[in-house]
Amino acid sequence: MSDLLERLRGRGWRMTAQRRVVAEVLDGDHVHLTADEVHAKAIAKLPEISRATVYNTLGEMVTLGEVIEVATDGRAKRYDPNAHRPHHHLVCAQCGAIRDVHPTGNPLADLPAQERFGFTVSEVEVTYRGLCPHCAAA
Repeated sequence: MSDLLERLRGRGWRMTAQRRVVAEVLDGDHVHLTADEVHAKAIAKLPEISRATVYNTLGEMVTLGEVIEVATDGRAKRYDPNAHRPHHHLVCAQCGAIRDVHPTGNPLADLPAQERFGFTVSEVEVTYRGLCPHCAAA
């Protein structure tokens, strides 16, 4: 389970009822919800929470570096609370399900010097694509 609530409290982030609910909705492993999905789940916990508050709270969490925006194939941005453990994503090409994966090895080391074209590479994003078990069985 992610430690999003604890990380936000540790940063001294003012924990209003609305912010707490958004953080609770995002907290966990393999969580990659859209803003609208966060809003729908947040309403179940706090009916008066507005869509604008959800969007603003997500934006603040991204700015703080406590949540990562994930965009795949032009779909809606998704929000990943797993911001402090390096990982890649496994994406279903049919339904869009996303899972965090932690392969061994160093993808930066796998890029040959001649393929860096003089770039000083500081970050690598890898996305594995395929079909999830549900879509593969259909």
